[in-house]
Amino acid sequence: MKLLQNSGIPIYQQIAEQLRADILAGKLKEGEYLPSIRGLAKDLKISVITTMKAYEQLEAEGLVTAAQGKGFYVNAQDSEMLREQHMRKVEEALLEAIHAAEVAGMTGTQLQETLSALLSMEE
Repeated sequence: MKLLQNSGIPIYQQIAEQLRADILAGKLKEGEYLPSIRGLAKDLKISVITTMKAYEQLEAEGLVTAAQGKGFYVNAQDSEMLREQHMRKVEEALLEAIHAAEVAGMTGTQLQETLSALLSMEE
């Protein structure tokens, strides 16, 4: 797991985002336990409180559940919920791209042409 100290994004949020991505991509499967809070904190050289905050955020989103004395495990993921989560990520990335295009002085047409060109490169 990579953490960026000077990114402006809180460490707990970076941890939650990376674990969320792993869960949504299927890298962490249903029923699989996340690394222990203390173990992850030690590996990343951060506070246990920071790690706990990240796990609690994932729990609030319904992605993981705390099991008393065992840690946090990945919940079953509804395929429709997964699709919605991915769509939300796409929307957020596109909004960021729109903002960057505005800063760069691009028109809507130029942005659409850029997106079309990028999509055709992926095919």
